Amino acid sequence: MGNEGDAQRLKPPGAILFMCAMNVIRSPMAEAIAKSLMPSVYIASAGVRPGERDPFVDVVLEEIGLSLGKRQPQLLDELEDDYFDLVITLSPEAHHRALELTRSSAVEVIYWPAPDPTVVTGSREQMLDAYREVRDMLAKLIGERFALLKSGAQGPG
Repeated sequence: MGNEGDAQRLKPPGAILFMCAMNVIRSPMAEAIAKSLMPSVYIASAGVRPGERDPFVDVVLEEIGLSLGKRQPQLLDELEDDYFDLVITLSPEAHHRALELTRSSAVEVIYWPAPDPTVVTGSREQMLDAYREVRDMLAKLIGERFALLKSGAQGPG
């Protein structure tokens, strides 16, 4: 008895969208991490404003065996598919936009405030550490939110 609510909450959605301001750091990192953990789920990311690809993202993803490949930042309007079961926003601007867009639909919107690593200054290594912190935070949040997937979805037995 008992944990069906938890199992339902942790059941993988069919489609997840990660959103941040420009789709150059936080949301593409989250997309790459989530795709590595949930290959059977449709996962995308987008930004509210246009941005340029950030080379530090490639560096910190490569450290954990992931890559964005040739992927470029994309805007919400450029998404090929606009139906998602879950939208995870990583910046205040993206969260407000997601709430506006989903106001009349049954899409779950979650806000995970993720720091912007570009505000950190200093040496290259100090800047990379800021990106690593965001990467590790996203990996932890994604791992916790979808824990049943990684552990083989052991249900009540």
